[in-house]
Amino acid sequence: MNPSGVATANLLPPSHPVLCLLLLVGFQTNMDCTAQSVQDDEDLRVMMAGSTLRKVKSRSWKKQRHFRLLEDRATIWYKSRWAGRGHSTFSVSDVEAVREGHQSELLMSIAEEFPAERCFTLVFHGRQGNLDLVADTPQEARAWVNGMRKLIHKAENMDEKERLDQWVGDWFQKADKNKDGRMNFKEVRTLLKMMNTDMEESHALHLFTMADKSDSDSLEMEEFVQFYRMLTQRDEVWKVFQDFSADAERLTLDELQSFLTQEQQEGERSTQYAQELIDRYEPSDIAKQQGAMSLDGFQMYLCSKDGSIFRPGCRERQQDLSQPLSHYFISSSHNTYLMDDQLRGQSSLEAYIQALKRGCRCVEVDCWDGADGEPVVYHGHTLTSKILFKDVVAAVGEYAFKASDLPVILSLENHCSVEQQTVMARHLDQILGDTLLRSPLGEQDPQQLPSPQELRGKILLKAKKIGGLESCLDESLTDEVSDDDDAESPTEEHPPGECRNVTEQQKTKSKLSRELSDLVVYCKSVHFHGFEYARLHNKCYEMSSLSESKAKKLIKDAGTDFVRHNSRQLSRIYPSGMRTDSSNYNPQDLWNVGCQIVALNFQTAGLAMDLNDGLFRQNGGCGYVLKPDFMRNSGTTFNPEKPEDHEGYTPLRLSIQVISGQQLPKVNQKEGSIVDPLVRVEVYGVPQDQAKEETSHINNNGFNPVWNETLNFVLHTPELALVRFVAEDYDKASRNDFIGQFTLPFTCIQAGYRHINLLSKDGTAIPPASLFVNITISEFTPGNGT
Repeated sequence: MNPSGVATANLLPPSHPVLCLLLLVGFQTNMDCTAQSVQDDEDLRVMMAGSTLRKVKSRSWKKQRHFRLLEDRATIWYKSRWAGRGHSTFSVSDVEAVREGHQSELLMSIAEEFPAERCFTLVFHGRQGNLDLVADTPQEARAWVNGMRKLIHKAENMDEKERLDQWVGDWFQKADKNKDGRMNFKEVRTLLKMMNTDMEESHALHLFTMADKSDSDSLEMEEFVQFYRMLTQRDEVWKVFQDFSADAERLTLDELQSFLTQEQQEGERSTQYAQELIDRYEPSDIAKQQGAMSLDGFQMYLCSKDGSIFRPGCRERQQDLSQPLSHYFISSSHNTYLMDDQLRGQSSLEAYIQALKRGCRCVEVDCWDGADGEPVVYHGHTLTSKILFKDVVAAVGEYAFKASDLPVILSLENHCSVEQQTVMARHLDQILGDTLLRSPLGEQDPQQLPSPQELRGKILLKAKKIGGLESCLDESLTDEVSDDDDAESPTEEHPPGECRNVTEQQKTKSKLSRELSDLVVYCKSVHFHGFEYARLHNKCYEMSSLSESKAKKLIKDAGTDFVRHNSRQLSRIYPSGMRTDSSNYNPQDLWNVGCQIVALNFQTAGLAMDLNDGLFRQNGGCGYVLKPDFMRNSGTTFNPEKPEDHEGYTPLRLSIQVISGQQLPKVNQKEGSIVDPLVRVEVYGVPQDQAKEETSHINNNGFNPVWNETLNFVLHTPELALVRFVAEDYDKASRNDFIGQFTLPFTCIQAGYRHINLLSKDGTAIPPASLFVNITISEFTPGNGT
């Protein structure tokens, strides 16, 4: 480590050209192939020539902008006029999808002004707003739609080597200010600051001089690749390689197998897996023929999905989906219609689309009487904008099963008159068709809920219902039902069997449309009367909505009863009404007692959504996660406050050596600003497992900081634990700035030397930013210390 904190190439032999050559050949080959593909592709030629498109931000704001695809085929550039310096850009990799025609609320609202064949929408990853565009001709619109889809497909299907080639090329283009195809030392110094490292000038000049083979005081592409190779030398990877390589040149099949067994804890599959990794990642054909792996192949493996901290099997749908709905955590949204706060925020169909595409399986719809007999959706008695209920149902119907084919629960917060409730029922019936579940799958009075597998492709309505499933055809039942289950009540819950007085009952009753009631099957909303009442009443299809404060009181007072209740029936938890800024509570407290529908404001980035994304990242991101076995048994003794008391208690020790970071992004875009990164590891689970530990900070190096610090944790209930890795920019005078994070279930962690690909505040990837760690998991014996 030199005084600047930047790792130097002091361990590698001077002649180690394989990766350097691969970078150069790969980059040049990619450039040649891409140039040829552009030449052969009419759509990309149109995009590179540029088009004047109308950017639409509102019904009244529609202005022309000149858009074009830059030469790197990865960046879209646009500005408001031909002359002048002001312009904007965005990366093709930022775009998730392209929608043709009037497929956004805004374009639908101006449909009479611009025909659908000239309109398209670019949908961005994360919480960034859509970009609505109108071309001058249908042909031009078609070229941009087709071209963008091809570029998105290419970006999504690049392998690690192609991403590296593109990344190196991007830096060369950025640093080559005068566009002469060469970089002088001044441009290199600027490049280093852009790359988030403050290297000593003498060391930078040393690397520059070593790379400048032509002695021209500038670097051509080939020389720049050599400079990049020296700059990104991974001493920490070389040390690991050296520990297992007898000749420090390669890992034989046996040596790689030993590494996989001893360090990566791959067990019996190590022998077969070693050969698979060589075939998959070794760039040298000679090494492959010898059944060996070079340092370059080793590093490529460690940076791949196989070398990720997230267990590859967890990326697939692998959990049992044949158990009752109550046995699963279900990804759930609160006030799904809102894009912002709950007082003045915009209500939008886009919010439903984004939530469903993120794997959300329970969305909320707040319904109120609207003009002309059409129910509307908004946050009642506030200045939030209104959208039509029928449009919400149409959006849910279209996007419900894009990310997952498992059931979606439509949670109705019903404030409508009987007449408009009947309109709601008609819209649900006509728009959703056969996807809407209308009757029980089996017996009329089931003893347990059906499974996600049995309900595949179905939309379930959660709302109030007249009577129960066994009496749904009994016309003698009243159409008056309690309307207080979703409202935060100031009164204490009523003891089992105790009735409220007649006056109170009359105040809280409202009329319910039978047509709407008949569409409710397995998610009947009822007021919560206590765990004992629910157990004796024994209706698995009844569910209660509880505010976060009421739920947390129940956790404290009757944790085990809460877990048992949730083994049989669904519970929905929602944020306090005081959270007008759409902030979120910590969902982990509710998952600890088995609450299935822990509703969060998906529009609000932060810790809560990181945890939600982390939990539901497993099982193929299908939105359903099977609860641990000790939470599925109605006779369980598990209490999150006393995890050591339940049968099967097996605490584990988690040791995390935070080794290094790679290409961490800048958080302050001011010229000369460099981050001082630190890493914090946070564990969320039962109260005894909640813990945070962090490394020291590294001054002025976000490019390749090295910590080599070990953080230790004890997990008393590892089955419920989530582990969050956070990189921050240290600031001694104020709060640290967020750099990136990654959250995953402890049960999905791969032991050994692993890379962690960091995500932004929005939960989107920020390649190539990563952390390199060594994970050790072992049994913990209480009383022997941590």
